[in-house]
Amino acid sequence: MHKLPRQTLPLLAASAVAVAAPVGAHAETLAQLLAASGITESGYVAASYYDSSGGNTYHQFDTQHDSFQLDQAGLTLAYQPQQGFGSVVNVIAGNDARIVNAAESASATSSDSFDLLQGFVQYASGALTVQAGKFTTLAGAEVIAPTGNTNFSRSLLFYAEPMTHTGLRATYAVDGALSVIVGINNGWNYTSINAGSKTAEFGIALAPTKPLSITAQAYIGTDPVDLARRTLLDTVWTYNATSALSFVVSYDWGKQDASGVTSGGEWDGIAGYVNYQIGPQWRVSVRGEELDDKDGFILGSAQKVKEGTVTLGFDPVPAFELRIEGRYDTSNHPTFAYTHSSAVTGNTVTRYSAHQAELALQGVYRF
Repeated sequence: MHKLPRQTLPLLAASAVAVAAPVGAHAETLAQLLAASGITESGYVAASYYDSSGGNTYHQFDTQHDSFQLDQAGLTLAYQPQQGFGSVVNVIAGNDARIVNAAESASATSSDSFDLLQGFVQYASGALTVQAGKFTTLAGAEVIAPTGNTNFSRSLLFYAEPMTHTGLRATYAVDGALSVIVGINNGWNYTSINAGSKTAEFGIALAPTKPLSITAQAYIGTDPVDLARRTLLDTVWTYNATSALSFVVSYDWGKQDASGVTSGGEWDGIAGYVNYQIGPQWRVSVRGEELDDKDGFILGSAQKVKEGTVTLGFDPVPAFELRIEGRYDTSNHPTFAYTHSSAVTGNTVTRYSAHQAELALQGVYRF
């Protein structure tokens, strides 16, 4: 990340040299200019087509079906020296950005297909790093960027977790195997809302052995919209059995107190992943999970929802992956919405099923 004066001056100086260079002299590329100033850049484009038997109820991003979609186009510029000031700017565009924007403004929907996913300044001194601004959550095994996940669709647990936070975060590296994180923020996702109340953030990242890593996170605070205390406890265990085979287990427990705005509720869930690299170009990821929304706070009605997902990945070239995914969701109540055209009246009505299925194709290009 970068302190603006330190970032801007090298860029201006390098640009001036390039402009003043005589005809036939070597012209530096943008990537070379960024590297010379200590700035890293990375990005991706992800697009998909998927078909579902319903409306993909309780899916975080893949909420349409029978449609081509630009899921995300993302770009990150970062200047993060080991000591001193730095910063990160991470922007995304596409359909996923609309959903993130809606969550950040506490709206049901958003038409804005551009989102500043992360934008923060940091200061590093020894083992301590402090960040101020907007950053992605610590919670969960999955992330917003499709390049950081092994499946196309996000999990039920991802649906029940925050995505971003705006505030302060401090990370202290106790040693090479343990880091402790504390912070304070506006709550779950909120950026463009008058968040008078605050949420505390706690986390640890532990690597007791080379194959095993463990993270544990807690978010505790009063939600500024529901005006009630919300608590989330989350842990993720990752075990790399071999260079080709890995196992991941993620567990969540959450509770929201009742208030004049909401009746509150309690929920918990567990997700398990098996990832196997079949060869240089092929891989497979299997996910199974259950979310028990005991009081209907997360899903709108008290129910147990389960899902199973199989994703096959093919890399024809290192920078591109084609993903083929099949997913099946089921509930102990008919809760998955789908539309039905009446043969008698011709009208389209919404009905509900106890299960839904999805078949998806996604391409992800990284640069």
